Amino acid sequence: MPTIALTTLGCKLNFAETSAIGQQFAGRGYTPVEFGLPADVTVINTCSVTARADRECRQLIRRTLRASPASVVVVTGCYAQLKPEEVASIEGVDYVLGTREKASIASLLNPARKQSSPQIRVSDIGSGDEFGPAWSSEAGGRTRAFLKVQDGCDYSCSFCTIPLARGPSRSQSIGESVRQAEALVAGGYREIVLTGVNVGDYGRKSGTDLLALLGALVRIGGLERIRISSIEPNLLTDEIVAFVASHPSLCRHFHVPLQSGSDSILRLMQRRYTAARYAARIRAVGERIPDCGIGVDVIVGFPGETDADFRATCDFIADLPVSYLHVFTYSEREDTPAARAASQVDPGVRAERSRILRGIGLAKKQEFYSRMVGQTVPVLLEEDNEDGGRCGFTGNYVRVTVPAEEAPGNSLVDVSITGLLGDRCTGRVRTEEWV
Repeated sequence: MPTIALTTLGCKLNFAETSAIGQQFAGRGYTPVEFGLPADVTVINTCSVTARADRECRQLIRRTLRASPASVVVVTGCYAQLKPEEVASIEGVDYVLGTREKASIASLLNPARKQSSPQIRVSDIGSGDEFGPAWSSEAGGRTRAFLKVQDGCDYSCSFCTIPLARGPSRSQSIGESVRQAEALVAGGYREIVLTGVNVGDYGRKSGTDLLALLGALVRIGGLERIRISSIEPNLLTDEIVAFVASHPSLCRHFHVPLQSGSDSILRLMQRRYTAARYAARIRAVGERIPDCGIGVDVIVGFPGETDADFRATCDFIADLPVSYLHVFTYSEREDTPAARAASQVDPGVRAERSRILRGIGLAKKQEFYSRMVGQTVPVLLEEDNEDGGRCGFTGNYVRVTVPAEEAPGNSLVDVSITGLLGDRCTGRVRTEEWV
């Protein structure tokens, strides 16, 4: 039987789509093999959010060709959509396929064979309305599934190429999303994470919204947890917060991109809120859901960011009731207004600011985790063991390790949090009655 190796760079949405690509090939009789081993076909699903992501893609292609020189190499995803000629210039690449082509890769490679020259098939994504269904699971079994419910973005942030790579905002219907979620629950998954480029924009063009989707999902029998992957602050409404607070199956966890605590930088970024509005939204969440886990994206070293702007961001975050940070060092992206700005920040300064802010993020995380000690909370345990312990997450996104012998994987158990160990809490399972 022919074999296929797949790998993914970037976001959870990309991982979901890679899983869908794998299912295409499985339906045609392909056997999956670990990436890096010889395979008849190798698919690399790329990201292009930073220059580093582009570089990692090129390195993966070359690594593939060294490990499996006879493999039919297919490069798809955001990097392929934005820079197809650059990808095709790497000797050994057979196919460069764009965002629209992702959903039919297996049929485009029929038959799959090495090409004398790269075949580039990248359609215009500017008016795309296609929605390729996709879901994926995290490594280690059937505990958590990432379900794609939205794609594309209609925002125009000055640093971002995602609208160019993925096209306009579009959503999967509530009915189809429910059908897929029911199938995942029947397959043994306990938690579903709703993914997309701008999940909060779900359903806007079809006259519905994210709140309606959540209302349909909470009625699915056996679906114990629903988590929102990320949501813009201007789309995190009081109604969504109240709904999460009132339904036990909805995880008390929001990941809310900030990007900067300086209003002048937010304006340059073309974000849709001020620092004051962001802070008011986060505080409102904390008041309604006191134990809510709140994650924050921040970009440092954006063009025009002064020392005063950076200090404002640090002070702003230090004063917010958030539980962790994802810190990104600004990277110039072609065809964006920010890349053309004259006031670029020195790369060394960017790196130092990133280091400082990551330190603030670590302190925030440790502070939030320490508040969990002494509590007994439900933890959804993974199927894999780590150093004799079994790890899992609370609903508010705290990572917890318990002794592996105390409970099986893919179980939702009450855990008494006893302490902190590195980047996680430790605990003991409270009851032997596993669910």
